[in-house]
Amino acid sequence: MPNTRPDPSTALPALPAPSAQAERLIELGVHEIAGLSADEVRAVAAGADDGALLAVHPDRAPASALAPLLRREGKPGFVVVDMPDVDGFTPCGVELPDAPLYALMGVDRGDRMADWSPAEALPALTGEGRSPLVLTEGIHWLLQQPEALERNRCFMTIGSRLRKADGALDARTPAIWISNGTGRDGRERRNAPKVGWCWWNNRHTWLGFASATHRGA
Repeated sequence: MPNTRPDPSTALPALPAPSAQAERLIELGVHEIAGLSADEVRAVAAGADDGALLAVHPDRAPASALAPLLRREGKPGFVVVDMPDVDGFTPCGVELPDAPLYALMGVDRGDRMADWSPAEALPALTGEGRSPLVLTEGIHWLLQQPEALERNRCFMTIGSRLRKADGALDARTPAIWISNGTGRDGRERRNAPKVGWCWWNNRHTWLGFASATHRGA
């Protein structure tokens, strides 16, 4: 098992109040993507505890629709060109509430697991009673708290996996980081939020593993 680093993610400011998160989702039009009314979003927010993160179920709002809503330095988020199947990365080993909009508690970026592989991080997280975020939950976090994505402190969302036609899991695992504007990203995308992937058994010094303590409708 790799070394565990001090976790500076605890220094992140508190999430906006659920009521403010609801208004942010409405402002961005996420409720319309999900087929929800503004009042329905506000009603869920009214029942959520402070510190909760609101997230639309990926069946209602897929990653491909949410990623362009991300912003960093005025630049929109994007999905890497070699991930056209991004919406096929569905919850794996993670049980989401049976609701179009739900709340997560105890969201953490997992900086202390930087330089771990997904294969190493998953059993460690579950052993701590934590659940890895799915990709859309990670995007929702950054819609509400863009500063949670920092240079050299980005994160993977290993609660989402792609299952191949033969039933085996694809070796790619989704992550969200900051583009350097190189290669097929294009220079115009430098510093933009980027939805991409990394291999299941590879380690990256700049990627932690986002997780939560629990979810509830």
